[in-house]
Amino acid sequence: MARVVSIGRQGFEDLRISSCFYVDKTGFISDWWRAQDDVTLICRPRRFGKTLLLDTVHCFLSTDLAGRGEELFEGLEVWKDPGMRALQGTVPVVFVSFADCKGQSLKETKELMKQMLCAAVRFHGYLRESEAVDDADRAFLADVSDDMPDVAARTCLKRLCRALRAHWGVKPVVLLDEYDTPMQEAWLGGWWDGMADFVRGLFNSTFKTNPNLGRALITGITRVASESIFSDMNNPDVVTTATPKYQDACGFTQDEVDAALEEFGLQDMASDVRDWYDGYAFGGVAGIYNPWSVTNMLDKREIDTYWAGSSSNALVSSLVRRGSTELKADFETLLDGGEVGKPAGQFVDFRSLQTSQGAVWSLLLAAGYLRLVRVEGNVPPKTYVLRLPNLEIRELFSQLVRGWFECVEGSWNAFCRSLAACDAEAMNDYLSDLASDVMSTFDSATRPSKREQPERFWHGLVLGLLVHMRATHVLRSNRESGYGRYDVMLEPRDKSARGQEGEAHVIEFKVFDPRRGEETLEDTLAHALAQIENKGYDADLVERGVDPTRIHHWGIAFQGKEVLVG
Repeated sequence: MARVVSIGRQGFEDLRISSCFYVDKTGFISDWWRAQDDVTLICRPRRFGKTLLLDTVHCFLSTDLAGRGEELFEGLEVWKDPGMRALQGTVPVVFVSFADCKGQSLKETKELMKQMLCAAVRFHGYLRESEAVDDADRAFLADVSDDMPDVAARTCLKRLCRALRAHWGVKPVVLLDEYDTPMQEAWLGGWWDGMADFVRGLFNSTFKTNPNLGRALITGITRVASESIFSDMNNPDVVTTATPKYQDACGFTQDEVDAALEEFGLQDMASDVRDWYDGYAFGGVAGIYNPWSVTNMLDKREIDTYWAGSSSNALVSSLVRRGSTELKADFETLLDGGEVGKPAGQFVDFRSLQTSQGAVWSLLLAAGYLRLVRVEGNVPPKTYVLRLPNLEIRELFSQLVRGWFECVEGSWNAFCRSLAACDAEAMNDYLSDLASDVMSTFDSATRPSKREQPERFWHGLVLGLLVHMRATHVLRSNRESGYGRYDVMLEPRDKSARGQEGEAHVIEFKVFDPRRGEETLEDTLAHALAQIENKGYDADLVERGVDPTRIHHWGIAFQGKEVLVG
């Protein structure tokens, strides 16, 4: 009989006592403990089992669960290791999670972090009565509160470690979950520097200048650049998605998914499950499945976009929406199942997200929105060849694009219908309405020049609208054809199709520029259409078998929010 699937339950003890569905990852405990690294940082995408992994370590080591090893771990990998059994329940553990520290300001986010730190101290409230603990430390721990000053917050885990060692005679282990959540909120909110200073001080006190720390295990989505928060720390053991170490500790392997499908009698869904939720590769292990999506699929017995809707995609949405036309063109390639080669890396410099293409791709890779296919080159700068991992992520990005235009209901469908019908007047009306309603949404935080900003806006806006036509057309932009680079091209997937599905379209954007002798937007529009002709942008389409008589030219001229289509 199949076990019960408990959705959202992240506590190891609860899962085991209730005999719920659980995939054994306890072998990690043996591997990590024997590695003897002082500080380990494991970076994996959200909802890939990081919190459950930490709680599993906590349940195995913690003095609070001494004597319960056989009850909780019988039959699991770690309990089959005789050398590890004696360790169960012998180490004091400090467990802190920043997963919910998502404030609307620096002050609010720090307050949420202080609440988590305070909760960790209160969990060991017995220390305030322990005669083995120094009087000063007992007094300090008694004064720790949700509204403690920053200086107390930075040092509270260090003081807690000292008290735990004094009481138990053993250096404690510190477990910190989702350490980078406040950092992502800080970047989105515009108060990065203040948050980086606070986290740097906390990390320095807890993980570097702390002689009473046994070991530390930290999890997060990204490996934040060392100059931001890790600069004061000794070299931590950083485990990214490209690192061979602990490569199958998070996520489900092919064998684990096969066993789960068999347990639930869903073997006939194996192909769909692979297409939708497989596609990740950690270290040397390919074929890693998204565990959140697989678990939900087992529970509901149907394919759906579970991971995409499990939490906010605000950061990724912001990066792609604000990105350059080149970034949007790359996503066209990815959405069509292609690959892109980019200067990504294994750490994320949040300070550079607004200016560095490599930083954006690094974050998308670390966050699980892309998979690493291969690395080209033996010395920096290396090229990371990336692709979308599966159909769920493809659907996620399609949803994000559609969501950007929800403020003008139905407009993307209406725009595409107007384009297909070659109705320039209707296209003009729709773009004018959209410009009025959503231009501020697309205003790039990178502060481009006055000339570049409207070009970026209109190019991104039209690309988003045209996503609706992917079923019948291949969408490309900023590619070479003839004697130049066109802005946007729609190529019919079936070149023999009759009617609108077999028509091709080439679009050129032009910003009004009096230096070209333009006096009106009509002049700008004429220049855009002339450029398509003079540069021979049709050449690419004709070469791929499109009938020249079925290629339509479009110019989009604009000045600020004013637009003219023809």
